[in-house]
Amino acid sequence: MFFMIVFKRMIEMLKYLVCQPWLTLRMMSQIPRSCRGFNYSRCWKSVATEKATIEDRPASPAISNPLKVFFDARVKGRGIWKWEHYFDIYHRHLSRFVGCGVDVLEIGVYSGGSLEMWRHYFGSKSRIYGVDREESCKCYENEYTKIVIGDQGDSRFWDAFSEHVPAIDVLVDDGGHTVEQQIVTLEKMLPRLRPGGVYICEDIVGNHNGFAAFMHGLVDNLNAANGLGPEARANATEFQSWINSVHFYPYVTVIEKAKSPLRQLIAPKHGTEWQPFL
Repeated sequence: MFFMIVFKRMIEMLKYLVCQPWLTLRMMSQIPRSCRGFNYSRCWKSVATEKATIEDRPASPAISNPLKVFFDARVKGRGIWKWEHYFDIYHRHLSRFVGCGVDVLEIGVYSGGSLEMWRHYFGSKSRIYGVDREESCKCYENEYTKIVIGDQGDSRFWDAFSEHVPAIDVLVDDGGHTVEQQIVTLEKMLPRLRPGGVYICEDIVGNHNGFAAFMHGLVDNLNAANGLGPEARANATEFQSWINSVHFYPYVTVIEKAKSPLRQLIAPKHGTEWQPFL
């Protein structure tokens, strides 16, 4: 298992060796730690299985998730196919858009049910867009839902799409699920997400998933330290300025864009009493 992981990581990194040899060699030096983390998580067991010492507190009333309620009630009509744990993820990151004039794009229309779900969730002010490569999905278009037919793995398609829809608040990639489709979509559409927007890529299934590897490389740049000096002050990269957070869940990655750009990363000292060793 260890050598298989090493081999796969080396192949991915060697693709960039010709144009960025120094950076690639640094990345390759981290392969043992990457494998160590993988093995740790693969064998991980929680030792803190007891409930926290709040047994005597009254239980909080359960808060219903309107997306899950809608899904559970769908026993007839247009089909919706989602992993059940997705609904809490959606609600956690998207609830702030409810009732707003939000532009929502879902890639992968299939049977049209999730487009209805998003419209119901976000409300009457929302504008829903669906992208699919199947012409038959055009039948789900109506006065508040626009269906665009095209290949999400073709960067030219996204250029054409953006001429008509220049910005999106929420993007849910539930499309073809191939690595190249997911990467091309993110590369083209993440910059076009409005400030404060949310990008969700679903069904990132399996160990050594290529899109997950892409995301691990992408998220590493959140830790870049440009001009970091003794004053604990660094100039934010353009990526750090606009990417507020990246969240990893089982089968899902969520990216939240900042509402306004962060130009500097600062760690000020407060207080008057300090140990002499630093």
